[in-house]
Amino acid sequence: MLATQAVATQFMEYVSIHGKSYITLAEFQARQALYADTDALIKAHNATDSTFELGHNKFSDYTEAERKAMTGRKGNPTYVEPTYLEPTNASEVDWRTKGAVTAVKDQGQCGSCWAFSSTGALEGSNFIISGKMLSFSEQQLVDCATQAAGYGNNGCNGGLQQYAFHYYQYYEAEVEAKYAYTGKDGTCTYSSGDISGVNVAYYETATADNAEQMKAAVAKQPVSVSIEADRPVFQQYKNGIFDSTACGDQLDHATLVVGYGSENGTEYWIMKNSWASTWGEDGYMRLAIKETGSGNCGIQHEPIYPTAGEN
Repeated sequence: MLATQAVATQFMEYVSIHGKSYITLAEFQARQALYADTDALIKAHNATDSTFELGHNKFSDYTEAERKAMTGRKGNPTYVEPTYLEPTNASEVDWRTKGAVTAVKDQGQCGSCWAFSSTGALEGSNFIISGKMLSFSEQQLVDCATQAAGYGNNGCNGGLQQYAFHYYQYYEAEVEAKYAYTGKDGTCTYSSGDISGVNVAYYETATADNAEQMKAAVAKQPVSVSIEADRPVFQQYKNGIFDSTACGDQLDHATLVVGYGSENGTEYWIMKNSWASTWGEDGYMRLAIKETGSGNCGIQHEPIYPTAGEN
């Protein structure tokens, strides 16, 4: 789509706000055209009677391949018999208000969402058990919980939360301050002198495609989930309760569900993403709960959660 003068002016403001830079005039023009396409999508959606709004963000000038690269859930999880949980009576849960959730993080241009989902779940479990809030290192998982080391993940080229939890059964988590995130594949520098004392004692799954059982799991602790997140309608989310089949259900991204609630009679999951706090609702998204089925973007299909242990 060719940009109108108004959209061209908007684009220049966008470039300034997000600190974008382009090497050639050809790239500038291509990015402007991508931005114009996104702008048209946003305006068309926001003109409807929807429960959520779209808006511009750092993804507005991304190509389809670049949007895909912001995901990273790859692999085939081993089947784990789901644990039946007594249904919860809690009408709402928000682990952020309990202190069990660290600040929103940013995976950058690395397909390491699986690592952020995994550390988030372990951070929550450890806080609930010990009362200590520790921010665990995603870079440790990127560098150490690899295919080469026997744990099945491929760093910035993707992985699975289940594989990360399996790694944590053998190696304790290092904290972010000791093993900083670089957003690039690196050499494992795990140090037994820097470990937190926290590992994964065991991990469980909740029944797939079952909102009642997933609620029961989330009432216990933050839960790792997988979704499809490569579509513009998902990536341009701004606020509100996301209720759309347009994002698909081909799982390619890992996130964290930290609670659930309701607004005007619509129940929703509270999902923490790893795309920085400038995305969505300060880094979060609310997705409408479906009683059965995989749910919006497949969020109800693969709930998995660890229980923290201490050595």
